[in-house]
Amino acid sequence: MAAGYPIASVVIEGACRHVVKDRLERTGMRWTVAGAQAMLQLRCIAINQQWEDFTAFRVRRESERLYPHTTLYEVEDWPISQTA
Repeated sequence: MAAGYPIASVVIEGACRHVVKDRLERTGMRWTVAGAQAMLQLRCIAINQQWEDFTAFRVRRESERLYPHTTLYEVEDWPISQTA
């Protein structure tokens, strides 16, 4: 404030309400810390319109996790024998 910068507490509070409170404080909902953190991260990704990039990243990472040895061999097109 001494440097002349505006205090954006109203803007920050509004963003927190939009991202956090509107989603996590619905009737009957109970959250663990880990579950609430995961929900907030996904909500921020969706709000920032990064969903397609995020899903492509997740597919890549899950494929690497589930199939770690796919980089050990090269896929080649094998010619099909047409002997009749």
